[in-house]
Amino acid sequence: MTLPVTVTGPLQVQPFTPEAPVDLMSADEVRRSLPALGQLLKACVEDGAGIGFLLPMPQDKAESFWASKLPAIESGEAFLLAARQGVHIAGVVMLVKAGADNQPHRADVAKLMVHPEHRRKGLARKLMSAIDGLARSENRWMLVLDTVTGDRAEKLYPTCGYQKVGVIPDYAYNSHGHLDATTVFFKDLR
Repeated sequence: MTLPVTVTGPLQVQPFTPEAPVDLMSADEVRRSLPALGQLLKACVEDGAGIGFLLPMPQDKAESFWASKLPAIESGEAFLLAARQGVHIAGVVMLVKAGADNQPHRADVAKLMVHPEHRRKGLARKLMSAIDGLARSENRWMLVLDTVTGDRAEKLYPTCGYQKVGVIPDYAYNSHGHLDATTVFFKDLR
């Protein structure tokens, strides 16, 4: 016997309008910005960011990564927020909707990065605040992310309302080829 499942939407969906210096990039803007996004990714990986890449990080590989995200952005399954300093993209973060039927309320926060030259200006915090508004506008109230254990971002997330779930040892290789643990966090926006 199969019991009916009731899916509720506990959030009052509100339109999303980011506050400067953060903006929501369209697929066309991402496409036009592939060189700048690639430079950002390359700079962060070369600075030791644990965001899924090993050194060396060629520019074409960094641009290809962002190009691979275009179908999900075009379909509305993923979103890219950018923090700008003047005309330059100084930081980004992604919201990726969970695709499973039983997770219409959940999204992953991914690829938070701020260019090394633009750190300590509050951009990461502004991006994380904006991601909350974006998630609410998509009726996604359970946010999940992971970060390298001991990384500077690990200290940021609790100050943005995320709760630590735990640590997974030897989760992934860092940019220099050594295994790092990852810390998993969640945030309930209800």
